[in-house]
Amino acid sequence: MSVLVFIELEEGKIKKSSREAISFAAAMGDTVAVALGTADADELASAGNNGASKVLHVADDRLNAGLIQPYAEVLAAAANESGAETIITAKSSLADAVVGRVAAKLGAGLVSNVVGLPDTSNGFVVKRSIYTGKAFANTSITTDKKILAIKKNAIEVKTDGGSAAVEAFSVSLDDALFGAKITSTDKAEGDVLLPEADIVVSGGRGLKGPENWGMIEDLAKTLGAATGCSKPVSDMDWRPHHEHVGQTGVKVSPTLYVAVGISGAIQHLAGVNSSKYIVVINKDEEAPFFKAADYGIVGDAFEVVPKLNEALKKALA
Repeated sequence: MSVLVFIELEEGKIKKSSREAISFAAAMGDTVAVALGTADADELASAGNNGASKVLHVADDRLNAGLIQPYAEVLAAAANESGAETIITAKSSLADAVVGRVAAKLGAGLVSNVVGLPDTSNGFVVKRSIYTGKAFANTSITTDKKILAIKKNAIEVKTDGGSAAVEAFSVSLDDALFGAKITSTDKAEGDVLLPEADIVVSGGRGLKGPENWGMIEDLAKTLGAATGCSKPVSDMDWRPHHEHVGQTGVKVSPTLYVAVGISGAIQHLAGVNSSKYIVVINKDEEAPFFKAADYGIVGDAFEVVPKLNEALKKALA
């Protein structure tokens, strides 16, 4: 099977979620990836470690802005050029907008939130996560062309491949496709960005005020984690809104999610229940979050978190 993967770049670097998508595609068949905008050739070649045999690079500076219409045009052209039967992408806000348009251009069936390789024993059936991770559905795709958006952290990243061949790929893009203009961007700050983080440490109203957030940041630094918060915390301006984790905020799928002083309202759980492991620290033993936790600590966060941080520093030293 011929598979095409849409690579998302962040400041010229391949996102972890895109490496997951490449690894997924490599398990299906011969994998070609396509990258848009400015990127170092060695960085693109590293996609071979994840299973790509070749990377088509459209080195047009106009594509650095991440505009949806030209991205869709390029991806559709790459699919036609490569003859790919299936297009794979990581599920993200950008990819959702792009592949919806590509599906319309190619007449392709599109399934999102995919968590497992397709079953081709009787047609083409994929397993997808539904109801904010509470259930799964097996979905059949009957179109000739197929597009799969892979749920983040649902796939182990393959790292034992070689170096991918990087080839220049040219697509004629009408200036009208760049009619939309991005006048400014406000990027989330921090060493680890929340949507891509493998570990997330979040705090809630149990921390009593923004002045106490230092222990959350210290624990996150020890773990190499991103920081998050509950919706009430961002609503009260204790923390910036880009750290709000939940159904109406950022949905995360880390390997480890640590919730400190968060009761576990259903809207928050909907944004984190795809985490592989959840650790809850709360002095209220009746907090709903304990029902979703893999590990729970009943105790005062102001006592537990500093001790946990010191123990982790010793263990990781």
